[in-house]
Amino acid sequence: MKWLVLVLALAGSTTAQADEALAKAKGCMGCHAVSSKVVGPAFSDVAARYAKTPAAPAMVAKNIVSGWKGAWGDVPMPAQDHVSTAEAEALAKWVLAQRK
Repeated sequence: MKWLVLVLALAGSTTAQADEALAKAKGCMGCHAVSSKVVGPAFSDVAARYAKTPAAPAMVAKNIVSGWKGAWGDVPMPAQDHVSTAEAEALAKWVLAQRK
C-alpha cells in the first residue's frame, strides 16, 4: 500500500511541473516559441503583458483549455482539450515565468 501512495505522489508531482518539454509534448511549440512570435505570441511577450496581473495564472490556464480570441490579433487559439486542468495551470505558471 505504501508503494501505491508513493507512485501516486510521484505521478501528481510530474503533472504539476511544467517546462518546455511539457509545452512541446502538448503541442504548444507548434504555434508558440519562448522568445519569438510564431503563429501566436512568444511566451515571453505573454509573461510581460500579464506581469502585473494577479489573476494571470488562472486566466492563462483557463484560456489554454478553452481557447482564446482577440487578445493577440486576429488568429484565435483553439481550445486545447487534450490538456488537463492541472497541466494547463502548470503551463500557465511556466509561460508567465518566461519574462525577459
